[in-house]
Amino acid sequence: MNTSTNRYPAPQLANLPDDIRVKILEVQEKAGFIPNVFLGFARRPAEWRAFFAYHDALMLPESAGRTSNLTKGDREMIVTATSAANSCLYCVVAHGAILRIYEKKPLVADQVAVNYKKADITPRQRAMVDFAMKVCQQSHAIEDADFEALQAHGFDDEDAWDIAAITAFFGLSNRMASFSSMQPNPEFYLMGRVLKQK
Repeated sequence: MNTSTNRYPAPQLANLPDDIRVKILEVQEKAGFIPNVFLGFARRPAEWRAFFAYHDALMLPESAGRTSNLTKGDREMIVTATSAANSCLYCVVAHGAILRIYEKKPLVADQVAVNYKKADITPRQRAMVDFAMKVCQQSHAIEDADFEALQAHGFDDEDAWDIAAITAFFGLSNRMASFSSMQPNPEFYLMGRVLKQK
């Protein structure tokens, strides 16, 4: 982690509780590096456990024994768009990288972050992000018409809950990353930008 710009220096991996250290090492094994959020939030172990338990329940619903109509790409698109609305550098860069990989579209994250209405996404995804953005910016104004707009694209009330919960959860994440000056890992910037040749 770049502690010269991060207001709260990350703890040393060796000093973390065993359960957290094991999870972080699993992430490192899979990704090839440790995303800064994993170490940054580990300074408060109880909060880390709660944060990542809710993260996984929302972003990996199968791990909670739940099915969902939202794809992994859909979820990352919600995070990227709403994180951009919240001006969260860390989350836009990190989740934009994952979005590019899941959607297999090198340009999509930049498009969604800057102006999702002009992005190369489906009408279904645009309706999903419309709903997410309203939750992000005007949740008090959500009304039946917003649910009906989702239903026209095959989303049900449980999908609406997922969209809203992901938006709200990452609203917390955006604010914590931004206030603490958490910086994206350099690796995220290049991920998914060049499609691998078969």
